[in-house]
Amino acid sequence: MGFRVSRHRPALALGPGPRGVQQARRWVVEAIGGLGRRDLTESAELGVSELVTNALLHGTPPVTVRLGGTTEHPRVEVHDQSTEPPVLPDPSGTSDLGLDGTLDGALDDDLTLVTFGRGLDIVARCAEAWGAEIEPAGKVVWFTPIAEIGDEGSPGQVTGLPPIPDPVDRHDQHAFHLLGVPREWLAEFQRHYLELRREVRLLALAHEEHYPLAKTLSDHFGTMHRQLVDGMEVDRTGHAPGRQGTVDLVVHLSPDSVEAMGNLVELLDFADEFAARERLLSVARTPEQRTFQTWFLSEFVHQHAGRRPLAWLAPPAYRAQA
Repeated sequence: MGFRVSRHRPALALGPGPRGVQQARRWVVEAIGGLGRRDLTESAELGVSELVTNALLHGTPPVTVRLGGTTEHPRVEVHDQSTEPPVLPDPSGTSDLGLDGTLDGALDDDLTLVTFGRGLDIVARCAEAWGAEIEPAGKVVWFTPIAEIGDEGSPGQVTGLPPIPDPVDRHDQHAFHLLGVPREWLAEFQRHYLELRREVRLLALAHEEHYPLAKTLSDHFGTMHRQLVDGMEVDRTGHAPGRQGTVDLVVHLSPDSVEAMGNLVELLDFADEFAARERLLSVARTPEQRTFQTWFLSEFVHQHAGRRPLAWLAPPAYRAQA
């Protein structure tokens, strides 16, 4: 089982120290060139150098570099496992990129030494849009490179900071049982969902005028993810133990949320179409993933209608019983 990819370039895991910065620079130049966007090479190389330097010095390994967005608007991302937000530069401040106060010399053979300590204002001047997305397992600092590095930086933004959770009130919620859930499939579902949610959120933040549907998808995904996470727990009420590698879950949802879970099946299908139409550089679902996700989400609708829980089986068996 794995992701079906379209124009998707696997992430680069970086080693420590200056060698990691050099690896990231070479990787980004090749990746941007492979998209036919050599006009973005200079800003992408300079920006990723600063982000990787910061991540290696102040972040938590492992550090990886990825390419997201679309061919028209590619996005460079640096991931690490620290949830500490970066300090955004003062928008009224100025900085010199080159040794003489210009860009001259900024892309020499030891870019790390030239730009070290200059701050994220370098990224701001290399980017049409940029920021940091804080997630439970770490952060993503990203930017969309521009063809000509500017004299003034674009404003950055920190998003995804977890809100203070409200107390859980389950008086109007129903318990739904998901039986025999493969842990690996569930984890991959969660990874894919979080990546998709981040992808459409960042597209909307950086280029909402070009991708207006990204904002709609982002809002829906954020709401539904919180409903699932807040209501899900391992079922310890006496159900028969699952097969090795599986788990029984109980999910508490309100009636309104059940309808939303049913709509999420269609929303994920729509997201696949959106990804194909806009030629996203991110991952797409495999048929096996789609079948599992459809079973998982449809169980809420089936049980709300009075049907008994249907345990996950191999896809052909599930289709025969559905």
